[in-house]
Amino acid sequence: MSTLLCFGLGYSAEHFVGMFGRKFTRIIGTVRSAERAAALNADAPDRLKVVVFGGKIPSPELEQTIGQADTALVCIPQTEDGDPVLAAFGEKLAASRLRSVVYLSTIGVYGDRGGAWVDENTPAQPDTARGRQRLLAERRWQEFGMRSGAAVAILRLAGIYGPGRNALVQIAHGTARRIVKPGQVFNRIHASDIAQAIDTAFTHNAAGIFNITDDGPGPPEDPIVFAAGLLGREPPTQISFETAAPSMSPLALSFWQECRRVRNDKLKRELGVTLLYPTYREGLTALFAAPSLNAGSAL
Repeated sequence: MSTLLCFGLGYSAEHFVGMFGRKFTRIIGTVRSAERAAALNADAPDRLKVVVFGGKIPSPELEQTIGQADTALVCIPQTEDGDPVLAAFGEKLAASRLRSVVYLSTIGVYGDRGGAWVDENTPAQPDTARGRQRLLAERRWQEFGMRSGAAVAILRLAGIYGPGRNALVQIAHGTARRIVKPGQVFNRIHASDIAQAIDTAFTHNAAGIFNITDDGPGPPEDPIVFAAGLLGREPPTQISFETAAPSMSPLALSFWQECRRVRNDKLKRELGVTLLYPTYREGLTALFAAPSLNAGSAL
């Protein structure tokens, strides 16, 4: 029996389970609320069971599963108190049959590099408290791997887009903003490419840090213009970053205050991943051709 523990069954994890869940005999996924667990269980395939884990007190059902898991996908973000999964289950996981862990992190741990290129050999230097907490969580999982013998792959994700979460949806709903900040670039990654990176990390029993990002970092307004063209609409009027900044959330503002170009060579070289969508152009074109622009769930 092959059992996957998926801590945090959110957007990226749902896509992984939808694309590759058939490889597991049993999947236990966690969500924060009983309502969401009930909704997902109502439509989930037989091999998937969704349980509640709010980040502190584990359910008896989840605790019983710990000893049965071969692999774990960790998508729950860190908090000021540390990594919730390690805090609640660290010792039990270390004593279990667990052989492979994939931890989803962020390229935000590199901090602001003024548009310069970075790769996995570039020392992380996060500029925000959130980034420093995330880097600490990465290190705690690496320490867990050394202590338990499990292979731990840290996947640093770029800006995520995919079904239900993309520039086409923003244009269609009238919520897109074409913000221009000279010199600003972002990397992006399609949810399906995240899913295949996770699958390949499990297949190779991979350990180490891997950047999960596209081939073409570029200006943030470019996908908006491209999506508008696909839909046959005029793109939104340009807005300067200085004009838009006061209306941004602190989280969004922190993204715009960092600029870097992230390489993905190691992902291709060591894990053999060929991106399905090397840039937003291929990704948005495929989403445009899909039956529904807003089909967000992959389960």
